[in-house]
This record gives sequence, structure tokens and C-alpha cells, in this order.
Amino acid sequence: MKKLLSLLLAGVLVIGTLTGCGAGASKDLTLGTGGTTGTYYAVGGVMATVLNPILKQSALTVTSTGASKANIQLIDDEDAQLAIVQNDVMYYAYTGTDLFAEEGAYSSFSTIAGLYDETVQIITCDASIASVADLAGKTVSVGDAGSGVEFNAKQVLAAYGLSFDDITVVNASFGDSADSLKDGKIDAAFVVAGAPTTAVTDLATTNAVHIVELDDEHISALQSDYDFYTKTVIPAGTYAGQDADATTVSVRATLIVSNKVSEDAVYELTKAMFENQADLAAGHAKFETLSLEDAVAGISVPFHAGAAKYYEENGITVAK
Repeated sequence: MKKLLSLLLAGVLVIGTLTGCGAGASKDLTLGTGGTTGTYYAVGGVMATVLNPILKQSALTVTSTGASKANIQLIDDEDAQLAIVQNDVMYYAYTGTDLFAEEGAYSSFSTIAGLYDETVQIITCDASIASVADLAGKTVSVGDAGSGVEFNAKQVLAAYGLSFDDITVVNASFGDSADSLKDGKIDAAFVVAGAPTTAVTDLATTNAVHIVELDDEHISALQSDYDFYTKTVIPAGTYAGQDADATTVSVRATLIVSNKVSEDAVYELTKAMFENQADLAAGHAKFETLSLEDAVAGISVPFHAGAAKYYEENGITVAK
């Protein structure tokens, strides 16, 4: 059943041609990403291009998938060995909660590194909505039904003593949410993605966009329940008309790996990523913030022994 579900979620797998011929590579590792127009796929392609000529234990083969949930199922089914997922979704999988409550926990994967922030952006064109508490009684888009965004919205609202019963819930994609904000059909929208996000950037060219901030007290309350959140500042100027920094939280796009991949291969991959960070960043801006410290922040699933070995060599102890 898990096998069938993962294939349905992933759709037709498109095996990228972004593989290398790393000298002496002994084993191809399939890297599950996301849709071919999305950030995960682009990030995976840069990893393969930059790292394959360096790796000797393995080579990366990039595949397009249904993203986080499908990727975890693909690893469990041994159809992929590596994947990029949101750290909150992998927590749900590891604990058998929320998105994975019906099918149960997965224990076939572990963490390599948090790669970059996927920021919880609460977007409105109504300047009177200055706090999450002000969303009470409003019409709010919370992402697609059953998505990770929907769970993020529930959790953020709960930190402020609100639930979906206190708002009029709309399930919509980021693009559709932006259109609805533009037309005045909704009051606010949760957008969980790297900032700047294209849908919000486009909206800001025609409308005055406001980011609803989270305060430190409620961020601490949220983190006490869900340690995969990290405090984040969206810099002033990220969007047109945004004159001040905006404080919120992020989840992390995270590289995970099958527990069946050898310690040596994962150690080599982890080392190659950090020692070639500048080349990765030249290929995709998401790698500009890749650092040892950030790579272990907000991670609540154990690290693979190969990754842990590299962190420990650099003075960072992680759970494994």
C-alpha cells in the first residue's frame, strides 16, 4: 500500500539527466526532489552538477517527485536513497503524526543537513491585520488541503489561542491565494516557502502587501510544542513596499537519506557539500546560507552516522 501511494503521489518519475560520472563512483544514489519547475528540483540539479565530479563513493541521479511526503515514501520503498523534504513533514513521518497519522511512523531515513529556510509568511493587503490574533473572524487561505502549509497554519494559530473554527478557511495554492488577495476575496494567506516567493512578489507589484509578524512570546510558545521551527527575519525590501524587517518562523528544507546508505558514502557527500558551498551557491542562491550551524538547527530526526561523523569533526555534536 505504501508503495502504491508513494507512486501515486510522486506521479511519473522523471529521471533527470543531471548525473555525473564521479571518478570511481561505485553506486548511483537517486535524489528525490519535487516538480520540475520547483526549487527542490533546481537545488538537486545543482548538487548533482557540482558534487558528482568530486564524489568517489557514489553519484547523484536527480528525479522529479511529489515533494516532501512522497519523497519519504520513496525512500521507504527503496525507490530513492536521498531526498529533499521539509523538516516538519519529516518529523510527522518519524513520529507517525499529522500528515502520517493514518499510515504510521517511518524509521527508514535519517538526516544529513538542513539546507535553507522555508519561511512561514502570513500575507495580507489589509493594514489593520497587524497580528496573528487579528485573523479571528477573517477569511484566510491556509494552503492546499492536507498540505504541510495547512498544518503550519493550524500550529501558528494555536500558539495564539485560535483554531480553524475562528476563521473562514480557504484551501488554495500560493498563486490562487495571491489572486484572491488581489481581488479582495480573502483577507490573508499562509505562504510557506523561501522568501521572496514569486506569488507574493507578483502581488506586491499591484497591491500594498503586509507581512503579519509573530512576536517573541508566541514564537517561544510555538517552539516549545514544535522544535522544528526556527525564528526568522524577512529583511526589509524583500517585497516592494516592505520598509521594515518582519519577524516570523521558518521550517527547513532538509536533505535526508536512507539508513541503508553506507556511512562512508554519506560522510563523503556531507563533506563535499560543505567544502564546496561556494560552488553550490554559485549554482543556486539557496546555498548561500548553507552553514554547519544552520544545518543542524530545527532538526528533530536523528542524523545519519556518516553526517554525524563530519559534524563531530567540526565540533558539532548531533543526535544519531
